[in-house]
Amino acid sequence: MNILFVCKYNRFRSRVAEAYFNQININNNIKAFSRGVIKGDYPLNRTEVAIAKKCGLDISGKPKSLEIELLKKTDLVVIVADNVPKELFYTTFKGRVLVWRIRDLEHGDGKGLIERKVKRIMAKVRKLLKKLDKESFIKKIEFQKKKAKEDHLNRRK
Repeated sequence: MNILFVCKYNRFRSRVAEAYFNQININNNIKAFSRGVIKGDYPLNRTEVAIAKKCGLDISGKPKSLEIELLKKTDLVVIVADNVPKELFYTTFKGRVLVWRIRDLEHGDGKGLIERKVKRIMAKVRKLLKKLDKESFIKKIEFQKKKAKEDHLNRRK
């Protein structure tokens, strides 16, 4: 399963979600990526990078914009933003879309607010991972029940 975290520019919110998801995820079948819907060469904010690092996350690097090829390989899009409409994905994406509605940071936002946003995104990622684990567990149980029933029917023949 491929998960794509999306925000406006891929400068903060989606990068935090990707970094934390990949840090805590132990399921090798799930990979996370992040992108911005607006292409640009906007530098990362040093304060935001430092606060993410303080929270144990590396969000350094260049912002990346959304490519159709990555979207084709994606099973779940998580919009980590309040300023990216999910309708953008209606015509090009057939998978699930979740929207977290996290407000963008603005110039002058204090360190405390930035840290709270990082922690809010981290909490949402933990909740998402639990949900995915539960869905995977339920599918596994359903598969095992189906297989057991088939085995039982085959033994009767």
